Amino acid sequence: MKIHWLQHVAFEGLGRIAGWAAENGCPVTGSRMFAGDALPPTDSFDMLVIMGGPMSVNDERAHPWLAGEKRFIDQAIQAGKMVLGICLGTQLLAGVAGARIRHADHKEIGWYAVEKTRAAQDAAAGCALAGRAEVFHWHGETFDLPPGTVHLARSRACENQAFAMGPRIVGLQYHLETTPESANALIEHCRHELVQAPYIQTAAEIRSQPDRFEALNLEMDRLLDYFGSIHRMQTTLD
Repeated sequence: MKIHWLQHVAFEGLGRIAGWAAENGCPVTGSRMFAGDALPPTDSFDMLVIMGGPMSVNDERAHPWLAGEKRFIDQAIQAGKMVLGICLGTQLLAGVAGARIRHADHKEIGWYAVEKTRAAQDAAAGCALAGRAEVFHWHGETFDLPPGTVHLARSRACENQAFAMGPRIVGLQYHLETTPESANALIEHCRHELVQAPYIQTAAEIRSQPDRFEALNLEMDRLLDYFGSIHRMQTTLD
C-alpha cells in the first residue's frame, strides 16, 4: 500500500504513522505544502494522509497553497483513494465535501476522552475505533458534518470529532499518531496556545503520563490496519 502525505508545517510529522508504514512495508512519499512541493498524480499512491497544522482551512489569503491542496484532495476522493484526515486534514476533508468550518466553542488541547457514536456501530470504519478512548487533541476550530457522512465520535468539548465518507475515507479531529517527540514539538512551537481554559492542559499535564502515548498509538495502528485490509481486499479483486 503506497501512502502519500500532506504536511502543513515542518514540526508536524507523521508520528506513529511512519512507524506503522515501515513495519508493514508501505512506501511513503510526501508533499510539504508550506514549501511549495509538487503534488503527485493520484495514480501514484493508494492512500492519502492529510496532516494537521496551526492554520485555518479558511486562510487561503495567508496560505495560497490551500486552494490547490483542496482541489488535490477532491481529485483523490473522486479517484476512489483511501483518505485519512487528521485535525486540519479533517477540516480540509469536510470543507471539500461542502461543510462549514468554524471556530469551536472551546479550544481543546491535551488529553480528553472521545466516545464513539451509535451511528459508528453500523459504519465499516467505525469498527476500527474504540468505544471510548483518551486521545490527544490540539485544535481550536471544528466542522459541520458533510452531507452523507457518518458521525463517528464526539467529546464533551466538541460534538464532531470524527466522520466517515463511505468505507474508504475517515476524518479525525483528534490525534492518534502523536508520540512523545511530536507532542514536545507541538509544545515547543505552539506554547502560546497553552492558556488557562476549560479544555486546555498545561505542558506538564500533557507530558505527565508517558504511557498514554503507547495506548494512543495502538489505536492508530488499529485504524491503519483497517485501511490495510481494504487495500488487500482491493488488490485481491484486481
